[in-house]
Amino acid sequence: MTNGKVRVIEIKQSVFENNDREADRVRAQLKKEHTFLLNLMSSPGSGKTTMAVKIAKYLADKKRNVVLLLCDMTAPMLPCICPASELECERSLGSVLAAAHVTENLVKNNLITHKRLGYLTILGMLKGENEYTYPPYGEAQARELIDCLREIAPYVVIDCGSYIANDILSAVALMEADSVLRLANADLKSISYLSSQLPLLKDAKWDTDKQYKIAANVKPQQAGEQIGQALGNVAFILPHSEELEAQFLAGILLSDLTMKESRSFRKEIEQVCREVFSC
Repeated sequence: MTNGKVRVIEIKQSVFENNDREADRVRAQLKKEHTFLLNLMSSPGSGKTTMAVKIAKYLADKKRNVVLLLCDMTAPMLPCICPASELECERSLGSVLAAAHVTENLVKNNLITHKRLGYLTILGMLKGENEYTYPPYGEAQARELIDCLREIAPYVVIDCGSYIANDILSAVALMEADSVLRLANADLKSISYLSSQLPLLKDAKWDTDKQYKIAANVKPQQAGEQIGQALGNVAFILPHSEELEAQFLAGILLSDLTMKESRSFRKEIEQVCREVFSC
């Protein structure tokens, strides 16, 4: 309990507050250099990783160089995205954060390239790894990693961990992101998650203007009125797709969505990318 409290205090007071004086400088530099950092957050099971992967794939299909960063160290998501046989190699986010200093060369040497999607590179934990596989890291390594990713690719899509109070990398990424997609299902679990996690960000003077609230996995029987009552005003509504669910269960999220029933989901991803990236 003591260690947990110390870690939460470190994130709220050090990562969040120190970020304020860096944020304006970083965003001005990003605009000048035409780079963009997008972060996704949600309660577990809301489709955050699925959407992050589909956004990264959309950009890669448009021949935009993009890095997909998978922050979750409790349940590594890399094995859920595509078979290992589709990757050029297997390297781990953990080995990057374990370094005393994270350099651009270190990050480049640990990025994973997809054999078919040449414009996409991925960084995440490998199957069987967890947060205790590697030595603990701190705010310095997290900041250095984010800075390096900005230098490497014009687009960085970050799949944030769900429990930001105990996740330094996700906390840093959330604070430094140009835009944040906040996913939620129209259910009690998502509402409970948001009510418990968002105060951590409000305490840190989080920039709410950069957030897009998204209703995810919306099924036909869920009317707009029901979504509004549960989540309030939302910027986008991602409809449920049986094909997408099958891809997630099979671990092939980097595959194309080709069925007619997925058309609405594909169009919504396109709308999100146009709004967020202007592309």
